[in-house]
Amino acid sequence: MAVWRTCLRASSSSSRHRFSTLFPLFFSSISNPPPLFSPSPSPSPSCFPPLRRFISSSPEFPIISQEITIPNDDSSLPVLVIVDFLDGFHEFTGLPWWMIIASSTVAVRLALLPLLILQLKKLKTISELLPKLPMPIPETPTLKGSIDQFSHFLKESRAIGCPSFLWFFPYLSVQLPCFFLLMASIRKMSLDGHPGFDSGGALWFQNLSDLPVGSFGPVFPILIAAFHYINIQISFDTSTIRQTTGLTGLLMRYYKLYLEILSVPLFFVGYAIPQSVIAMKPELMHLFLWHNLSSETRTFSFLFQGSLVYWVTNSSVNIFQQLSLKHPTVGAKLGLLSQGASPSVEHSMEISESVIKYVDSDLKEHTLSLQTLTPEELLSLSVQVLSKDDKETSIQLLRLALEKDPGYVRGLVLMGQALLQKTELSEATKYLELAISKLLDEDPSDAEDVELLMLASQWAGAAYVQQGKMKSGITHLERVAKLKEPGDPKSKEHYFEALLLLSSALYKEGQSDEAAKILRVVVDHNPAYKPLLEQCEDENELVSDLVSRRKDHF
Repeated sequence: MAVWRTCLRASSSSSRHRFSTLFPLFFSSISNPPPLFSPSPSPSPSCFPPLRRFISSSPEFPIISQEITIPNDDSSLPVLVIVDFLDGFHEFTGLPWWMIIASSTVAVRLALLPLLILQLKKLKTISELLPKLPMPIPETPTLKGSIDQFSHFLKESRAIGCPSFLWFFPYLSVQLPCFFLLMASIRKMSLDGHPGFDSGGALWFQNLSDLPVGSFGPVFPILIAAFHYINIQISFDTSTIRQTTGLTGLLMRYYKLYLEILSVPLFFVGYAIPQSVIAMKPELMHLFLWHNLSSETRTFSFLFQGSLVYWVTNSSVNIFQQLSLKHPTVGAKLGLLSQGASPSVEHSMEISESVIKYVDSDLKEHTLSLQTLTPEELLSLSVQVLSKDDKETSIQLLRLALEKDPGYVRGLVLMGQALLQKTELSEATKYLELAISKLLDEDPSDAEDVELLMLASQWAGAAYVQQGKMKSGITHLERVAKLKEPGDPKSKEHYFEALLLLSSALYKEGQSDEAAKILRVVVDHNPAYKPLLEQCEDENELVSDLVSRRKDHF
């Protein structure tokens, strides 16, 4: 009504007179309508641009078929710019309007994609650095204590190079205004009866300026509600919500439920609410539009089919975008997957050809692309898998690690040990011999290289002994005997096991004296082997026992 009073004050006295005759004109049935409703109406105030015919006339009310004038606020500059841009795009391409709307929506989302990827990278960095930071709020919060603790939290985050926490908001703060700006622009074009909109659709939505009516009217509203629901399911990982406990998990579940419930009113926003107005009798609808709707209501209360095309396209693009960014291969190429920590099989894990899904110690489910893991991470994962007696998967992971770094000595040694457990002795010796050759070429001096040389020599000797190649086996085992006794308890255990295996091989070859000499050193370390000084066990049983006991080494 405020708009009416403003416009009435600005109009001439003749205009005021014409408006005063509005109600009688609506209910008269004269054949010659007054000048206000004639095909060439007299000039009216600038705030009354013409509105397209809303509905065809009936014999009883011929006045309704005439073009009427209702108030409408001037559009904002951004809306006018978008309308001009869409017009230019339409004239340049010659595409129908529904394709112009859909392609423009896709173009806007593609233009915003770099910002989204940048934000996701920043958030990934934050998630990796957050465990290294102190709590932002003290356990017993007080006003001063909370301020001091939060200041300390921010200081530490800057010290370790943690991105600003404002990176949670950039994409949303840009994408939402773009969504509403395009929505408002397309609605304005529908309201104004933009040239070409009446035939710029397809299939059941030929007229983009029409409201969703008829038997196919619910199609777009149903799609809007369904796509909203699908987007919620993709955004909120069900397993993560189920495994998140405490207040955080409760809030996540209720927030997801709230968003899911919104699917119902979204359907009515796209369909039922506009139809409640269209269902009125024609003359009452005109009175309702004329007297009860502000310009803002006229602009935003109706979802014309042009707007629905835009909304459905935007929602479908959002679904495709989410699924793409969640795909491990895409995430790996964009650098969005975490590479800071290797997965753990402590709880559960599933490995396919290129993807690993696992649950960490916090019962959170993760998905990683194997291509993103370093050789060291692949080896660590392979060791965990091997400890579960899954030799096939362990070997698969080790092959991938060695493809990335063929000279990775630790990977060569573990590959030999895994193949040895599978009794693929010939192939095991190839990897172990290659590892030994690389270690000897580098003249190992540090403790880790010496231990790797000891293990590789022990397992190569065991593989040759099991194949009946005693001389080759003894050569490798004697290399271990020449090494200095290690100080580390675990390494010392491997050292004496290699000596025990050497004594068995020597005994088998008829060198009982040499075998006894080696056994005395072993018995000094562990008297439990004293009976072997009198009689050596069958070397095959001993080798099998030693191999089975080496599953948990790494």
